[in-house]
Amino acid sequence: MGLYDRDYYRDDDQPGFFLGAQRSMVTTLILINVGVFVVDVLLEGELSQFLAVKSDLLHKPWNVWQLLTAGFAHDPRGLMHVGFNMFALWLFGRDVEAIYGRKEFLRVYLTMIVVSSLEWVISASTYGAHGQQTSVMLGASGAVNGVMVLNVIHFPRRLWYFWGIFPIPAWVLCMFLIGQDVLGYSHAQRGLGGGVAHEAHLAGAAFAFIYYQTGWNLGRWMPKRFSLAALKPRPKLRVHEPDREENLSDQLDRILEKISREGEASLTAQERRTLEDASRRYQQRRQ
Repeated sequence: MGLYDRDYYRDDDQPGFFLGAQRSMVTTLILINVGVFVVDVLLEGELSQFLAVKSDLLHKPWNVWQLLTAGFAHDPRGLMHVGFNMFALWLFGRDVEAIYGRKEFLRVYLTMIVVSSLEWVISASTYGAHGQQTSVMLGASGAVNGVMVLNVIHFPRRLWYFWGIFPIPAWVLCMFLIGQDVLGYSHAQRGLGGGVAHEAHLAGAAFAFIYYQTGWNLGRWMPKRFSLAALKPRPKLRVHEPDREENLSDQLDRILEKISREGEASLTAQERRTLEDASRRYQQRRQ
């Protein structure tokens, strides 16, 4: 893959990679979610009931804002819901933000919240919200699922350790979790089980896949390639100054892996210069 074909480049206002002291968007989103959760606990769940999306939204379109706010509310009765979602966002989101940049990551994350919530509303309206007359949905799971899919698309062979012992390739873990949602959704439609918005999870994952395959940049509001051909795998070879570019490409891979393992603070001055040089070359090429 050519250097300028890579997804490490972003269209944020500041060129180059996110290396400054500015707080990452993943951290900001986690703090917001935790803050809302704490306030909600103090209010005995009243805030989450207000923010959650309701299954009757199609009959009350003036509550459309709930499609977004539902992604920042979690079950106040325990830590598992918000804790698992925020841990997964931290685990998978850092690399995705490093690839797409703070602004685009935020745009994608918020869009996945809305898409996931909307899919749940449509499903709840069609199938009676799993047998309940009126029901509510809250949580960041749909967007987090999408972030996981984007991470796995970029790092399919990365190993995750189950219980800290058993290595599992990222793509296997992703397929297992998506399979669980497919099975859970099928059971819910037959009235078996419930309480989990599997359709929202699947909607987030589907949006992430389409987003990657079409080459969207939500900052431009239009896909780069908007055809069925966009669903085909991206070309893996595009040569530009082979020797120098491949060498720089290999260095970028090593540096990004180091950021993933140890964080940006672990980079040496030489590694930071390498990233800055790659960014300048990309900006010059676009002019």
